[in-house]
Amino acid sequence: MIHKFKLSGFNILLDVNSGGVHIIDDLTYDLLDNVEPPFEKDCPQEVVNKLSKLYDPNDIKECYDEIVELYNEKILFSEDDYEKFAKYSVPSPVKAMCLHIAHDCNLRCKYCFASTGDFGVGRKLMTYETGKKAIDFLIEKSADRQNLELDFFGGEPLMNWEVVKQIVLYARKREKECGKKFRFTVTTNGLLLDDEKIDFINKEMSNVVLSIDGRKEVNDRMRVRVDGSGSYDKITENFRRLVEKRGDKEYYVRGTYTKYNLDFSEDVMHLYELGFDQISVEPVMADPKEPYAITESDLPRIFREYEILADKLQKVYEEGKFVNFFHFMIDLDQGPCAIKRLRGCGCGNEYVAITPDGDIYPCHQFVGIEKFKMGNLDNGTFDLDMKAYFAASHIYSKPECKKCWAKFYCSGGCNANNFLYEGDIHNAHKLSCEIQKKRLECSIMLKALRLADKAE
Repeated sequence: MIHKFKLSGFNILLDVNSGGVHIIDDLTYDLLDNVEPPFEKDCPQEVVNKLSKLYDPNDIKECYDEIVELYNEKILFSEDDYEKFAKYSVPSPVKAMCLHIAHDCNLRCKYCFASTGDFGVGRKLMTYETGKKAIDFLIEKSADRQNLELDFFGGEPLMNWEVVKQIVLYARKREKECGKKFRFTVTTNGLLLDDEKIDFINKEMSNVVLSIDGRKEVNDRMRVRVDGSGSYDKITENFRRLVEKRGDKEYYVRGTYTKYNLDFSEDVMHLYELGFDQISVEPVMADPKEPYAITESDLPRIFREYEILADKLQKVYEEGKFVNFFHFMIDLDQGPCAIKRLRGCGCGNEYVAITPDGDIYPCHQFVGIEKFKMGNLDNGTFDLDMKAYFAASHIYSKPECKKCWAKFYCSGGCNANNFLYEGDIHNAHKLSCEIQKKRLECSIMLKALRLADKAE
């Protein structure tokens, strides 16, 4: 399988199964529209006749021979060597947890998938005792895994700050006893940040996710306080102070774009100009009836905006500066391991979410959907059949993914979005897929250009 596309004046060819990326000329691009394996010894005469209106017949024949040679060398149209690994997509030890430390929030974001923080089940904070049980659960279910990950999530985690600190200290004690190592992350809207919290976060949290949508008018339209006022002025001040004190430790600012700001490249660059160089801005996924929801009719505009963003980022790189836009990150050399490529984030298998009541779900986006409740910490239940069900969800168990050129990069997409918008975790969410494929094209183009510049 191959995928080819035109972007920023380049003809780019991806050999899907090998991951090889090639910048090709117009003749090769057009010829590949007309030939495919199994190849004949010589270029079919009807193809020569068709393309000779644009190219010299001898050049067409020579190009055809080169394509056949690349095919024989397994550089183009290479075989899929990954499907054989699907049988290894079996239940694995749990290694990561999303800890819902607070089902409450001091914002009322209009697009919030968590029903403004309480996940539709009422506002509640996790107790220290439940947090300890969650740590013990993760240690027990991690088997021989040494490195464990835990994300303090909400709602707004800082609304339960003292318990956050207590859980971190407890986990540090347990990791010494058990030979484990915890890597903590906190996701925050920033309103409650102060110097004490910043210092603790920068000491203990390996990563920090800072929620902000971009420009003031964009952010304050959707991310409002309980009284309806905007949050931009306060959070930008707090976020900049945290990042300035954080040094070289990981963080990123994370925003959401909606139908109201389809010019989201402006928001990415605004965040960059504020001093943030680790940026994620993602499309809202919502009921199409919502006024802010993105729909298929918005895709042409969104595709063009990603191209605009890619051009803007390329100019930043040409100036010798740096910005890491999360959704243009791609590894053209090796990429993740085979199993990671097949099933992605590992939700419901290697990754679970814990609510303030100690309920266990496959991930934060499944919380509150009763049919996906996997168990409870208090009664010691954990549904291993459901765990196996999620472990067996991979690109070869998803009909649309199996034949898609982007499958090894998106790994089947988000299981939660697939279920929420397509009715089954195995049915690819079409809107998400189209946006993801465009982002991949832009990221491949940017990476190929940067590698080409280094080669020169």
